[in-house]
Amino acid sequence: MSTRDTTLERREQLYRDAVRVICTDYARPLTVDDVAHEIATSRRQLQRVFSEVGDTTFGQLLARARMAAAERLLRDPSLPVREVARRVGYRQPAQFAKSFRARYGSTPREYRRLHLNGSARQDSPAVR
Repeated sequence: MSTRDTTLERREQLYRDAVRVICTDYARPLTVDDVAHEIATSRRQLQRVFSEVGDTTFGQLLARARMAAAERLLRDPSLPVREVARRVGYRQPAQFAKSFRARYGSTPREYRRLHLNGSARQDSPAVR
């Protein structure tokens, strides 16, 4: 096995570990430094891993994890949108609504209304 193969395997493992941390801890204030510390690597190395292995950034991956969780939570009509925002890591409901609209093309309330009426698509996007 060449050094390059070993390096690639290590980066792929770091990416999987980082995704695991993000998917577990997305609801708390989370930084790339927090994730790097958790998986015992440097910030720069982790940024390189996100770019090279995941073709993404930390911020994009965190947003996808939060939005996927929000989409699931919005299916519960008893949860206020403000609470959904808090549970997925947004302090400001307006920022949550803006991010949600950018990803799904509708506000959380509109999405919920469409989904509860059965008009929304049935599959949930996975975090990749």
